[in-house]
This record gives sequence, C-alpha cells and structure tokens, in this order.
Amino acid sequence: MRLSIILFALICMSAVVIVGVPLAPQEQEDVRGAFLTSRPKEKTESANATAKPNHRRPKPEAGATNTSKGVTKPSTGTKPKGTTPPTKSKGTTPTPASDDSKPTSVNAARLGLGLTLFTRDSNGLSVRVDPDHIFHKGDRVRVLLETNTDGYLYIFNTTDDGQPVMLYPDPQLDEAGNYLQAHVPFEIPSSLAAEERLRWLVFDEYAGNERLYFVFTRDPLAGVPLEDDLINHCRDAKPPCPWHPTTQVWAQVQQQKEQPLKSDRAERYGKAQTDTEHLATTRGLGLAKDDPEPSLILMASSNSSVLVTTLALVHK
Repeated sequence: MRLSIILFALICMSAVVIVGVPLAPQEQEDVRGAFLTSRPKEKTESANATAKPNHRRPKPEAGATNTSKGVTKPSTGTKPKGTTPPTKSKGTTPTPASDDSKPTSVNAARLGLGLTLFTRDSNGLSVRVDPDHIFHKGDRVRVLLETNTDGYLYIFNTTDDGQPVMLYPDPQLDEAGNYLQAHVPFEIPSSLAAEERLRWLVFDEYAGNERLYFVFTRDPLAGVPLEDDLINHCRDAKPPCPWHPTTQVWAQVQQQKEQPLKSDRAERYGKAQTDTEHLATTRGLGLAKDDPEPSLILMASSNSSVLVTTLALVHK
C-alpha cells in the first residue's frame, strides 16, 4: 500500500492518532478560544490576495536585516537586540545578552494548528467527516489546515512505519514554498487541481498503516530543502520527486511528536464546505471570527517553536 505524493497517485491510510493532553470541557473551550482569538472580527480582502496564493517566504523589506533564517526585522539604525554588551552596575549580576537565534520570545503566540477533514459525498460536495470514520475503497478525502500565526508547514508520510517521505513542500506545488499566513486556510490536495482525481486523496483496494505527520514551525526546519533548493534537487528527476528526511531530521520530528499538545475536537460532522471557506482557500484570504471553525484544533506549549501531530485513517 502506498500513499500518493499529493497530486500524483491514490492513498490508503489508517485511525486518527492525536498527540495531545485530554482536556475537561472548560479547558477545551480555552483551547478553541486561544486559537480563534487572533482571527479578525470581519473579513477584509488582503492587498496580497491573488487567484493563486503565494507560499514562498516573504522577502525582506527595504532597510530590513536578517536575524535568523526566514525571519526579518526592520532596521532602526541601532544595534540589533543581543549585540549590545550587558552593562554592569555595582552590586548586581550582569544580565546576559539575549539570543536572537532562538525562534520564540515571551510575546510570541503559542503555535496552533486547525485541521478539518472533508470527504466527497454522493453529490460531489465536500462535507466534514469524522476522522474516526471507517473508509473503504473509492472514498475520497481532503485536509483543510489553518494556523494561528505565520510559519512553515511540512507534511511527511510513512507506510507501515517505513521510510518517511516528504509530501509538502513539493517542487511542483506553490513553487516549492511552504509558508502559511495566520488564519489563511490551506488545503491538501488542492481543489483547483486540473483533474478531478488529483483533487482528492483516494482510498485504493489495499489496506495498511499509513500515517501523515503535520509539522508546523516558526522558522524553516534545518536540513530540509524548500523553494529553489528543493526545485534544484528535483531538476533532473522525473515527477514525482520524493525527498526523504535524514536520520537526524526525522529524529527531531519524532522527538517533537512526543511533546504534549492541548486539543479541542468538534462533535458535529456532515456539514458541507462553505463558499467562504472555498474562496478563502483558493484566493489566499484570511478567515474571520464568524467563519466556520476547524474540526480539530491543537495548541503547543508557550515555549515551543515546533508543533507536530499525526493523522491516520481507518481503511478497510
């Protein structure tokens, strides 16, 4: 059994496994509220909204200086934070200079990821489906993702705990970029694909244990090619061009997977995807507070710069 590389084949997958901490009902509401609080009250069309959202990392603005890979800060004409030596005062211990290489700060929002699983019904509509649903040959699914802050999304797949392969970023999708803006939904695979069979992940006749790893980070993962590096890596290869993470990279993903997440999961399914969700996804528009919410919301701890969760589906 194999899982397709997004736009090229079909999949079989196995039971939802969410790495998280069970919460009481009142704590669940806090998780959902914390995730949605940064959504704007009203939908406003971004000046950057286009027919095809750009997932390449933003370029530094004029006068900006890089402080770490993938992160820019405006230049104010003064020394960047962390370069001024600590001052000494009598009777006090010198305060060490801050380390700007760290991807988080006390003011950084907790990383949050929202997932909604859709299936195609008998009328061809995209409807919300419980991830615990038992799927059969020919069933189709698509994942809609939403983040609560800007960052980088990686999707990996393993078959029967075998060698992992990176599904996203993809050299033939989004110019090999994987940068997501806060509350701008992203679907995988894309409903705008040229062919109907490429708009869904389709269950074939083979059962097995497939697992999807969703990795959301504040900064690009070290050792993982993206954008021009990934395109160059696959330049001479026939599509699809799978990239396999190194042992070191995969060990880091596995380690982060063990970190506890707080979660909130909806209990109602069957509602069709709204026009608002579809337009926001295909035009790169942010969702507002009154727009539909993700079925599953996961929040990392306040000091985490990486959120990792897994999704698997029962296929018989």
